[in-house]
Amino acid sequence: MEINVKRATDADIDSVSKLFNSYRVFYNQVSDQALAFEFISERIKQDESVIFCAIKDNGEYVGFTQLYPNFSSVSAQRTWILNDLYVSSSARRLGVGKKLMNAAKEFAVTTNAKGLSLQTAENNVNAQTLYESIGYKKSSGFYNYFLDLTKA
Repeated sequence: MEINVKRATDADIDSVSKLFNSYRVFYNQVSDQALAFEFISERIKQDESVIFCAIKDNGEYVGFTQLYPNFSSVSAQRTWILNDLYVSSSARRLGVGKKLMNAAKEFAVTTNAKGLSLQTAENNVNAQTLYESIGYKKSSGFYNYFLDLTKA
């Protein structure tokens, strides 16, 4: 079985949105395929993110990663936020996550980015192991803050 990774286009929206819905469910969100489709469709059609998808040679979509552009004012360079990484349960431990991460890295290099950033939960040890195995370093010295505008 071979797994190919490619940048998602309009033709991939339906399949990627199904993975995106599963990703959201993994993070304890209510399943909502219509919402997932609309969100992924908007990101691709409006060129607001870059999505790479992993596809088995039989055509089954088994994973995706989504990058958002960012800029560093201090270094005056582009950076990318690797915001989402998901591999379907049937394809875990097959190297899919690593292939997606490598595609993201190659893309960042081709766009002359300073680097890629990501966040993961403290208890997501499997993801941390993957990230560190391909050269990501755990940062220190900064606190993350978030202002939730959806709560009064």
